[in-house]
Amino acid sequence: MFRVNIIVMENVLRFEHPEYLYWLVIIPVLVIVYILFRIGQRKRFERFANLEMRDNLVPAYSTRRANFKFIVFLLTIACSILALANLQSGSKMEEVKREGIDLYIAVDVSNSMNAEDIVPSRLERSKQAINKLISDMRGDRIGVIVFADKAFVQLPITTDYSAAKMFLSTINTKLVASQGTAIAEAINLALKSFPDEAHSRAIVIISDGEDHENDAAVKAAQEAAKQGVHIYTIGMGLAEGAPIPEYNRYGQQTGYRKDNNGYTIITRLDEQMLQKIAAAGNGIYVRASNSNVGLEKIYEDINKLEKSEIEAKVFTDYEDQFQWFVAAAIILLLIEIVVSSGKRKWETKFNIFGKRNENIA
Repeated sequence: MFRVNIIVMENVLRFEHPEYLYWLVIIPVLVIVYILFRIGQRKRFERFANLEMRDNLVPAYSTRRANFKFIVFLLTIACSILALANLQSGSKMEEVKREGIDLYIAVDVSNSMNAEDIVPSRLERSKQAINKLISDMRGDRIGVIVFADKAFVQLPITTDYSAAKMFLSTINTKLVASQGTAIAEAINLALKSFPDEAHSRAIVIISDGEDHENDAAVKAAQEAAKQGVHIYTIGMGLAEGAPIPEYNRYGQQTGYRKDNNGYTIITRLDEQMLQKIAAAGNGIYVRASNSNVGLEKIYEDINKLEKSEIEAKVFTDYEDQFQWFVAAAIILLLIEIVVSSGKRKWETKFNIFGKRNENIA
């Protein structure tokens, strides 16, 4: 199913955790604090004695040595932050050509999907099943459409399964303001949204089937079948139906939806409509239950379709380089510890820091 070809070799640098680089702002802050400290230290000495007498009064004092220690200290902090950000280098680029199916999942987000005859609710149980399906996908591309009175593409066709799960988590019954169940519009939108190069295509409709468009959805499924697109349907809900909960702005249930006469509305699964749509689209219908939504069964049937090459994507292998910054930080820290603030007699033989100009604080 997978063919891998190495297409280019080059160096690519990136930070795995770039958010840690913001901590580098502490370095200019420390520089300002250090300068103010040195200025204050100089003024305090001048109140005690003339600055030119410092060599005689404090022979072990060295301004250059103190500045050197501070610079080493700043470099240690910088290397530590860079180590945390983890610089990575990429040395190999690969082109991976995949074979699979292009799949759009159309999710009903009308208020009736809040009914709790399928626990925790029809919509939440649907999202759980889709999430599990995404985790099991290998190579197939997936897109998500939401629909009520209107249909919208929530996620275009992609192999970015992490993004798919993220978009899936945002689905709720407030996404489409006007109510209804526009299954035909969802099918037509999916047909338009498939990539031009797509060959093996399928649409899965998850709904309670309360469609008031007569045979529009069946006709849309027939048109999809003519284009080689298979339509599968999943019925969410139980035959006896359930009331539709209503919630306040804080997510707390306030009661159940009522009709104009004050009677509680009971939403029931319309299996017959969903079965007709699946039959017209050369697919299968599955009725969900509290134990199994049926999406896995449908996906098994979809996997029997002929797969086509659907993607060419570039990947990069990265190697961690943080260890170099850790080593540099340790060496700098040792230097900072070894170098004392004052002069030592044995160091005068080597004159490490050269002749001092102590008139500069």
